[in-house]
Amino acid sequence: MEPSLSVKIGRLKLNNPVLVCSGTFGYAEELEGLININRLGAIVSKTITLKPCQGNPPARTCETPAGMLNSIGLENPGLEVFIRDKLPKLSSFGIPVIVSIAAKNKLEEWTIIAKHLDSIKTVAAIELNISCPNVGSKDRLEKLIAQNPKETARIVRLVRRSTSKTLITKLSPNVTDITEIALAAQMAGSDALSLINTVMGMSIDIKEKRPKIANIIGGLSGPAIRPIALRMVWQVYKSCKIPIIGMGGIMDWQNALEFFLAGATAVAVGTANFINPNAAEQIIMGIKDYLKKHNYATIRALIGGLKV
Repeated sequence: MEPSLSVKIGRLKLNNPVLVCSGTFGYAEELEGLININRLGAIVSKTITLKPCQGNPPARTCETPAGMLNSIGLENPGLEVFIRDKLPKLSSFGIPVIVSIAAKNKLEEWTIIAKHLDSIKTVAAIELNISCPNVGSKDRLEKLIAQNPKETARIVRLVRRSTSKTLITKLSPNVTDITEIALAAQMAGSDALSLINTVMGMSIDIKEKRPKIANIIGGLSGPAIRPIALRMVWQVYKSCKIPIIGMGGIMDWQNALEFFLAGATAVAVGTANFINPNAAEQIIMGIKDYLKKHNYATIRALIGGLKV
């Protein structure tokens, strides 16, 4: 008998627990033909704001040891264009679409976006991006909502009242105690947690004596942050009762299994997509082979299985 890879995130049922991270898969159309998109557990869209956003000036990315820095700055076409031009394609693959959202200017933007998406059947869930580290001027990055438990709870409550869809809150690693923020999101009504977002970092061109990123500070992703992500998933799993979507430097199925053992219900592949568009599909196959080899009937048997 084939092992079951199905999991539940809130009210959202996934055929398998491997997603693609917001911002690393575009709107799927960019990778169509390179990967069997319909085999993914779900797609998480690039973060959408109410109005179009140009994002940060170039240079926006640079390679670092075992990772990369990015400072895209939430570039997106805005909610109206997303619903009209991007969502139909995302929905055509027959797998759940999770829409990542953020507010740029006013608090009520969270509510407006959530209410619009709540009425759209093809939107399976909403992810609250309260943790993007690349918003603000080059001289001063804005404080993140996800760095404050009260503000985190405030936003989650606002959106919770505006939608009946599964609500996922994406947390930041740039905090002292990740469990404090996670508990605040859970108590405010979040159905699940995504962690982690990128780690703040910078890189300098010593020849030019200038930052390699125009915004000076960017978000570090890739294998370099995997130990941080694993530690935080494990800590939150011990503290919270809602499902965790683990992410941060997952490059292969072995990496993914670490996250399940640490307590993740699902995983999301990010930076690996830039190196190998087939990474997520290969991870799904690797997980299934591992379950067969070790006689596990379901992936759920591994969740939180870390022995300490």
